[in-house]
Amino acid sequence: MEIKRNSYLQQLISYRFDGLVKVITGIRRCGKSYLLKNIYRDYLLENGVKDEQIIMIELDLAKDIKFRNPLILSSYVREKVEGSKEDHYLFVDEIQMSDEAANPYNSDGKKITFYDALNDLRSLPNLDVYVTGSNSKMLSSDILTEFRGRSDEIRVHPLSFAEYFSAAGGDKNEAFDDYAFYGGMPLVLSRPDDAAKMNYLKSLFTEVYIKDIVERKKIERQDVLEQILDLLCSSIGSLTNPAKIADTLKSRQGAFVSANTIRAYIGHLEDAFLFSESKRYDVKGKSYFDFPNKFYSEDIGLRNARIGFRQQEMTHIMENIIYNELINRQFSVDVGVVYARTVNKNGNSVRTPREIDFVVTSGSKKTYIQSAYAIPTEEKMEAELRPFALTGDFFPKIVVRKDIGKRWYDEKGILHIGVTDFLLDKELI
Repeated sequence: MEIKRNSYLQQLISYRFDGLVKVITGIRRCGKSYLLKNIYRDYLLENGVKDEQIIMIELDLAKDIKFRNPLILSSYVREKVEGSKEDHYLFVDEIQMSDEAANPYNSDGKKITFYDALNDLRSLPNLDVYVTGSNSKMLSSDILTEFRGRSDEIRVHPLSFAEYFSAAGGDKNEAFDDYAFYGGMPLVLSRPDDAAKMNYLKSLFTEVYIKDIVERKKIERQDVLEQILDLLCSSIGSLTNPAKIADTLKSRQGAFVSANTIRAYIGHLEDAFLFSESKRYDVKGKSYFDFPNKFYSEDIGLRNARIGFRQQEMTHIMENIIYNELINRQFSVDVGVVYARTVNKNGNSVRTPREIDFVVTSGSKKTYIQSAYAIPTEEKMEAELRPFALTGDFFPKIVVRKDIGKRWYDEKGILHIGVTDFLLDKELI
């Protein structure tokens, strides 16, 4: 089963021969290698590129083990490309498997790295360079740092609902329910039954992600890392910060872990693309708060697997899915904060913060979005819509719901739309 990941394919096409190294990043097992070696390669072959013009190096395979030496790789590619009148494409998969090599022309001890080789090859006018890679030796974000502005990033995510539905088919509401449970890791679709899907997702944590982070970051307290991971999975869409997590761990475990350690461990989870942080933004004050903020899981199926497929609170799950969709569409996404005047128990007027789930920004355009699983009463409707009225502007406002079919606008011009329609309509924002 091949899932056409057209948005990523179009990015690769648009960066073609722009003189920069194309770096394909993202959480492990989300389809980076398949995008490059299958989808993009097929596109090139279908558009006049000959097979011999594509140089495929797979550093995780024994047949290409010699190319882990950057000098050998550079020499091999130059031999193929230099002097040729044809354009060539270099695909290097699993770049983290590369080694450093001694500089044969200098005895100062400084090693030749794979980045040196690729930046050298980048100078060849008839060569276009693409790399993928992320594991315990080199998470993908490190690759971009090493190339220092000489690269394009193609950030790959797990399947969006539209991609998932294009492969799963059937009733879109049933497909959404499955997606909200198992998420969008591509291989989930090929697992034969529910047990196999659950076991696959659970194994990604035990066999891949945690081992990667522990080895890569030399984690001394794996137990603390896993407790933080569990807490973030349990509290998706809820406001939190390192100090709050430290207090929770102390009350549950009786052990003190500093907020700085927790902050570092959360950073490792973000570096591995397991979580994203959404900051709180004062809509009228046009400034960000330092804390607390929200964290969302990169894939809701992974989140569900980590907590044993318990805590199926659809309000938070749907919010996480909407956040991921907005990030997938390359928007900037913040948690909006607006203020209302209320009267406290002493009869004094006070400013009370109200939350807008998502402030979505692209350039100068802004959209406000509330995620509401269901709005069964007028009181609930009023509570969901009240923050919109406090923005004091006329940017578009949307309520995404699970309990309606057809989209409609209310008397205030606010769009109410079902979650599946929202996820499938790429032109809505």
